[in-house]
Amino acid sequence: MVSIRLDGGERRKGIVEAALPLFARKGFARTTTREIAEAAHVSEALLFKHFATKVALYEEILRFGCRDVDPALERLQELEASTATLVHMTHFMVRHVATGLLSDPAEQDTKHRLMVNSFLEDGEFARIVFDNIFAWVYPKFAACIRAAEAAGDLRTAPIAPENGFWLGQHVAAMLAYVRLPRGAAGPYRGAIDEVATQAVWFILRGIGLSDAAIARHSDPEALAAAWPGMTPASRPALVAAER
Repeated sequence: MVSIRLDGGERRKGIVEAALPLFARKGFARTTTREIAEAAHVSEALLFKHFATKVALYEEILRFGCRDVDPALERLQELEASTATLVHMTHFMVRHVATGLLSDPAEQDTKHRLMVNSFLEDGEFARIVFDNIFAWVYPKFAACIRAAEAAGDLRTAPIAPENGFWLGQHVAAMLAYVRLPRGAAGPYRGAIDEVATQAVWFILRGIGLSDAAIARHSDPEALAAAWPGMTPASRPALVAAER
């Protein structure tokens, strides 16, 4: 068998990619450097050559997970602040987080498990992810809230915009987390696409958007146009819930 020699950058990346599912499954504290080395097909000595401590490896994973901006977030920056964008981004957010739309299922599962384990440990991974989400998404969300108010589509509610943003994200995230166990643990009625649509309505109603505005901007074709990555196969699920 021909041995392929990897350069330092490729080796570091390989170690990070091997460690990710281990940290996701067992958490940081319970994952050993021996397990990581075995998964990466390197010796512990070589592992420590690239990462002096397990903490250094974990910090690299934090940077690795937040290094690249999701193309969908770049697309979000291009959209006009409006009621339509508020509805569209909520549909996309729920389906992206809760059902893995436009993501590799295994990669999405790993990220969710990293988050859950982070909550049980020091929370550092979760804090970094949340900081990135807020920096990239909240400014557009807040601008859309102002636009919806100006258009008369949003009634005043005693909810701070920042909290409305996070409460919506947490609804979507919890839909994903309850599906992590084999067989799923969520007691929801209906298929995940149906529940996701209902979650969109729940979130948008909660922040004060009118039913008429939600229905008006939940057309599958409009959603597909706003987010080109939504394939035709995904469109039937993107329908407005019955009022």
